[in-house]
Amino acid sequence: MLQLSSAALREMRARAHGLNPVVSIAEKGLSAAILKEIDANLNAHELIKIRVYGNSREVRIAHLEKICSELGAAPVQHIGKLLVVYRPAPAQAAAVNAPGSANSRRPAVTPRKTKRSFQA
Repeated sequence: MLQLSSAALREMRARAHGLNPVVSIAEKGLSAAILKEIDANLNAHELIKIRVYGNSREVRIAHLEKICSELGAAPVQHIGKLLVVYRPAPAQAAAVNAPGSANSRRPAVTPRKTKRSFQA
């Protein structure tokens, strides 16, 4: 299972806020076909939301752990019946896991343009 830093988790939660669920897990549970669909969506999007129908919190946590362990993904968030899962694209997987990679540094911030900067 992939582990993310707290800063990376915060960024992933922010990115996932506007996403809609792409996979649903119904009463029959987590089958091989659903795992295959989740894998395909992770390859395409890296960050996905999964809706789990059912009232048992323990079952939802078990689904999240199974998805992450079998697909090599990282759990980002579990709120209510929604699970958020992240797995970097295969080409980027080596860059994310490398020590001292660009993801470990804080991104450069461009200065805000003020009213005076437009007056010249």
